[in-house]
Amino acid sequence: MWDRVAVLVSGLCLVHCVSTIAIVAILSSAGGMLLDPLVHEIGLGIAIALGLFTLGRGVLDHGYMMPAAIGGLGLGIMIGAISLGHENGHNGAEVLYTMLGVGILALAHDLNYRATH
Repeated sequence: MWDRVAVLVSGLCLVHCVSTIAIVAILSSAGGMLLDPLVHEIGLGIAIALGLFTLGRGVLDHGYMMPAAIGGLGLGIMIGAISLGHENGHNGAEVLYTMLGVGILALAHDLNYRATH
């Protein structure tokens, strides 16, 4: 069940990234709120907590390390992306790397779910 929640959260993160770009293009005043670093830091914190809980529990349940390793890669990419920051002119790279990390993390949760069932 928690892997499904984690995949949903990953999907919501991806929707957030894509919609932020669209909203910023349409309504630049809304972009300031959605691009607030605090939103991304909280989201990353939730992703790390869910990843540690679900992928770690998966290793204990089914014994396969691959989903946890792939999830760690995805989280690492997301951490790297958030470290680029908005103010340094890397916003496009940050969004690209965040979406890549989220996709890899979602794959890990799907593999974890499949290994359990």
